[in-house]
This record gives sequence, structure tokens and C-alpha cells, in this order.
Amino acid sequence: MESDKIKVLLVEDHMLYKMGTSVFIEKTEELELIGTAEDGLSAVRLAEELNPDVILMDIGLPKIDGIEATKRIKEKGIKSSILMLTSRNTEDDVYEALQAGAEGYIMKGCNFDTLLSAIKSVNQKAAWLDPLIARFVLSGIQKTQKEKPEVKNNYGLTKKELEVLSLISDGLTNQEISEKLVITIHTTKAHVHNILSKLYVGDRNKALVKARDEGLV
Repeated sequence: MESDKIKVLLVEDHMLYKMGTSVFIEKTEELELIGTAEDGLSAVRLAEELNPDVILMDIGLPKIDGIEATKRIKEKGIKSSILMLTSRNTEDDVYEALQAGAEGYIMKGCNFDTLLSAIKSVNQKAAWLDPLIARFVLSGIQKTQKEKPEVKNNYGLTKKELEVLSLISDGLTNQEISEKLVITIHTTKAHVHNILSKLYVGDRNKALVKARDEGLV
């Protein structure tokens, strides 16, 4: 019978952190460590060979960095979800990782319960941002909004969809958006689907990045 465990590929060149994270994965019942890599090129090769469910990807890697490795993995059509697990939290790193196709971004030093939650979320194709990063991204969006007095909606988003997009940028879940706007969860999901479709993106993180870049929120 096929295992229900989440197959994880760990990409990390720092030996002690690699060992500690490997032990955590191996001792966690829901997870299975199927491989490790210490550089970006090996990460791309192993992602193709092993087809992991989730790739834990550091950014500061030899040969090619984690952002470039993420981009190459996504360009190959590999279906693995990628969770950036890094100590780097500059604005450029965060947005470049999300634009490259990463489903999540989490900071090293988080507790293992948080890391497990993040792995489970991206495995289910749900975007996940470290709370510190989420506030950081929101701050960047608010700064951009102040710099762009006029919102140019070139994507045909309706007034309600723009409202939902604004609440997504505030970090609200679909359920919280439903309660805020007093609409059903089904209607909220339909709005989110329409937003992703009109912005030509695959998930909420990418919608957030594009909305920021286009001044939609």
C-alpha cells in the first residue's frame, strides 16, 4: 500500500542545520525524507529523479542559489511544492522566491511545529508565509500603495474582486473574508478563483506579488 507520508527533499548546505532538520523529518510520523542536496544543481536533478511532494529549499546555495533552482524546477513542470526555508528575509529575496514559483517562505529558527504546519500547507497547494514575512510583504504593499495614488485596473477585476484582493493582502483566509463581507464561503472561493484567473497566476502568493507590482492593492 502506498505511504500517506509527505515525501520531502531537503536542500541545505549548512551541515549542522541539515542534520537537525533531517532528524526532525525522520522522527515526524507524517513525513518521509527521501533525499538531500547541498547545492542548487543537485536540487534540480533530485527533484526530477525523486518527484518529492515538498522541497525544503535554502536560498544561499552553491553553484546556483535556491531561487534559481526553484525557477528551473518549475520550468521543468515538476509538481513538487517548494517551501523556502532560509535565514534571508530581504524584500528582493522574498519577492524573487515567490515569483520563481515557491509556494511558501519560512524563516530558519522557527519551531518544528510551525515548520510541520508549513510543510502540510504547501503540500496541499495552499500558500504559506512566515508571519514575519507576511507582515513584511504587507508593509511593502502599503508602501507601494502610498507611492501609487491611482489604481489602474487593467485586468478586468470587478469592484467586489478588488475588495476580496485587498482582504487577501491583509492576510485574511477565505473564511475570514466570507465573514468580513457577509458572503458564503462558496462565493468567496469563486471570487478568489476569478482573481487568480484574471491575473494569470496560480495561487494567492503570486496574486499578492502581482497585485503589489501592479498597484492593485
